[in-house]
Amino acid sequence: MNMESRIRELLKERGLTISYLAEQIGTTQTSLSRALGKNGNPTYETLSKIAKVLSIDISELFKSNGISINCPHCGKSINIKVDK
Repeated sequence: MNMESRIRELLKERGLTISYLAEQIGTTQTSLSRALGKNGNPTYETLSKIAKVLSIDISELFKSNGISINCPHCGKSINIKVDK
C-alpha cells in the first residue's frame, strides 16, 4: 500500500474527504493529490500537517494494514487486509 492509499484509507475511516484535508492543511485538492500521487514528493511539513489533521503520528502514514496485488486477468489492484 502506498502512502496516498494509506491516507485515503485513514480519511475514509474518519468520514473525511481529500477536499477537507486539503482545506485543513492550506492547499488545494489538486495540489495535495499531485503531491501524494505516484510521482509526487510531499514535504515533511505537508506530511506533518496531514498527520496533525488526522490526529496520528506521522509514522502512521507509512504503515500498511495489508498487501496489494494486481489481478493477472484485468490488472485491477486488489487490497488484502491483514488482521494483526
